[in-house]
Amino acid sequence: MKRVVITGAGTINALGHDVPTTLEAMREGRCGIGPLDIRDVDRLAVKIGGQVTGYDEHAHFNRQQISLYDRFTQFTLLAAEQALGQAGLTFSGALADRSGVVLGTSGGGLNTQDENYRAVYEEGKNRVHPFIVPKLMNNAAASHVSMQHNLRGPSFTVATACASSNHAMGQAFAMIRIGMADVMVTGGSESMLCFGGVKAWEGLRVMSKDGCRPFSATRNGMVQGEGAGVFVFEDYDHARARGADILAEVAGYAMSSDASDIVTPSKQGAGRAIAGALRDAGLNTTDVGYINAHGTGTAANDKTECAAVADVFGAHADDLMMSSTKSMHGHLIGGTGAVELLACIMALRDGVIAPTIGFEEADPECALDVVPNTAREAKVSAVLSNAFAFGGLNAVIALKSI
Repeated sequence: MKRVVITGAGTINALGHDVPTTLEAMREGRCGIGPLDIRDVDRLAVKIGGQVTGYDEHAHFNRQQISLYDRFTQFTLLAAEQALGQAGLTFSGALADRSGVVLGTSGGGLNTQDENYRAVYEEGKNRVHPFIVPKLMNNAAASHVSMQHNLRGPSFTVATACASSNHAMGQAFAMIRIGMADVMVTGGSESMLCFGGVKAWEGLRVMSKDGCRPFSATRNGMVQGEGAGVFVFEDYDHARARGADILAEVAGYAMSSDASDIVTPSKQGAGRAIAGALRDAGLNTTDVGYINAHGTGTAANDKTECAAVADVFGAHADDLMMSSTKSMHGHLIGGTGAVELLACIMALRDGVIAPTIGFEEADPECALDVVPNTAREAKVSAVLSNAFAFGGLNAVIALKSI
């Protein structure tokens, strides 16, 4: 089995348009959640989100590209360009054939759907642009990344709601580990902050109107975000041979299904995924110093996740640090695990643990060290990133320093 490492990272999200800006915001405990600037926001009950601000698509793409790229695809392409630039890779010949793309998304081109449903049903138009289908399809981002960078190996999209990115990165990891590929561009993206996207989530009654406060007794729901996180996963020997700067090693991965309820999480299902990732990585519970929690800020998720961590880690759970960066950038749904992996890399490389901001009052059902409000300096050598999705689909990734 080959070792797999991360040699590049890129992002655009509510905290910043690149990795350094995002990590600085995480270190400072800065909140990227604010008032939504979208059409018909006055018709929404929830008017806040982790929106990417200061973004002008015309500064990055020409008119023809914009006609093909939904907002979620645009974010992906920008993050992928950053990641591959950091990795220092270009693709031709045999390397292009052995390199691919696996990305996660849940809503795909939801902005495009929203705009065109409005045009057809509200405005009464009888025609839409001929590129609407290729613009809104969930695999659009993966396809455009592969075309832009000549990645001719395995390329596809994973859609498993809030676990999409972790599932995608897990598949990329597995393909390199078994020798199917040498390099995989992976991660995820989402842009559901449009009227239809937010209105649909309002129906679930899990959204907060005033902020995301994971693990705090005063929490009252999740807040949506948008953006992308993209990474270059690479065969360790390949990376070492070319002298690449290695950010972290992908040590293990596991997934499970609750097989119980479409929206209510299961402690047992989450626990199996966490324990499986530890086994796959060859880690003892005491090796792990930090967990980036799924931590949505809903009562059901927070208490279930804390219970699962306590069950798996036993006495060591009291020594673990576990934070939810969703408190800062919001819940990116299918893209969330990718942006959150940045906090895991920061913990390993910089010794900085991102905080759970907005914490107001301890909840006895979440009696773990959730790194409240302020980032912490700590040396850790192994971390986990949790993702638990509607449908009971769980995916956990283990990283370690190298």
